[in-house]
Amino acid sequence: MAKQATLARAPSSMRQSRDVERYAVMTAHIHAIGTAVPDHDIHRTFIDWAAERLGGRERALFERMAGRSGIEHRFTVLPPVPGGSQIDPGGFYGGAMPPTSARMKAYAREAPELALKAIDDLSARAPLDGISHLVVASCTGFVAPGIDQVIARRLGLDGSVERTLVGFMGCYAAVAALRVAHHIARSDPQARILVVTVELCSLHMQDTPAIDSLLAQLQFADGAAAAIVATAPGGIAIDRFFAATLPDSAELIRWDIGDEGFVMQLAGEVPGRIAAALATPELRGAILGNRAADEMPHWAVHAGGRSILDAVEHGLGLGAAALAASRSVLRRHGNMSSSTLMFVLAALMAEPAAIDGVAVAFGPGLAAEGFTIASP
Repeated sequence: MAKQATLARAPSSMRQSRDVERYAVMTAHIHAIGTAVPDHDIHRTFIDWAAERLGGRERALFERMAGRSGIEHRFTVLPPVPGGSQIDPGGFYGGAMPPTSARMKAYAREAPELALKAIDDLSARAPLDGISHLVVASCTGFVAPGIDQVIARRLGLDGSVERTLVGFMGCYAAVAALRVAHHIARSDPQARILVVTVELCSLHMQDTPAIDSLLAQLQFADGAAAAIVATAPGGIAIDRFFAATLPDSAELIRWDIGDEGFVMQLAGEVPGRIAAALATPELRGAILGNRAADEMPHWAVHAGGRSILDAVEHGLGLGAAALAASRSVLRRHGNMSSSTLMFVLAALMAEPAAIDGVAVAFGPGLAAEGFTIASP
């Protein structure tokens, strides 16, 4: 009897083994990416406003650094006053700095709208039917019910979609959101995951005479992106996720909640630390795997700033054109925190050539996170 029972169980065990093997080789794919920025360009307005807070050599240094930033446009959800700007009387920043509560009210109102604008752009590139999971990443605001719930309700998915909110991870949060989608897709081959990133960095402008703070604020802007992830081949395959933390670097990038918004602390030594870390076998191995940098024709690097891109280019010995997509996103939109990497991926996906490379972003920690990308 015992022998018969063992034989009876064998077929089921064999089927389970085959299922495990089949799931183990499944790969998640980004089928399409939609993007969106607001209508109001604030870059020149901010430069003029910030320069007024500085004098002498610091003002000249700030204006020189602004000219070398590699940024031409940055957009905000905050509307200008008629005939003026956001910093004129009646504008969001036209008087005393608004408290964090007012900024969070603006986030609750504007973040879902910008996210839905990106989803609308996505819908022109891929069908939105059959969405089973929603993963949303954002670090520039807090509200409950969360913006994931608001988005689900506006899309008619509330009550039927599994939601995950990735909060306050900063610039590499898109990697975390896509990693969640990657694991969902591999565990449920029928899953169709909507991944959304939305950041309203312009809600956190700080009135300060500190040039380091003003130079950090000079980088950031608003933007949203949305992607469909599934195991069915299409778009680009994402795999081999990695994460690495640079030693003794926890204080180099900070994002503290203050009474007047979230306060960014971005140390000037960050690019140098990244360049130095890229020379170590540990970080190079995490990013490159068992390949050489010059074997990878495509690079999706988070456009955190011109100096960050320069550090990656020089640290890995890349050619001058390797980070063209990242530099283009930085020039046209600035650093949109977690949404930036999605914009770079969208730019690469728009090219006709087959994709083979790596996506990587740097953020609080100081940490590097990313994954490989390839045409299926």
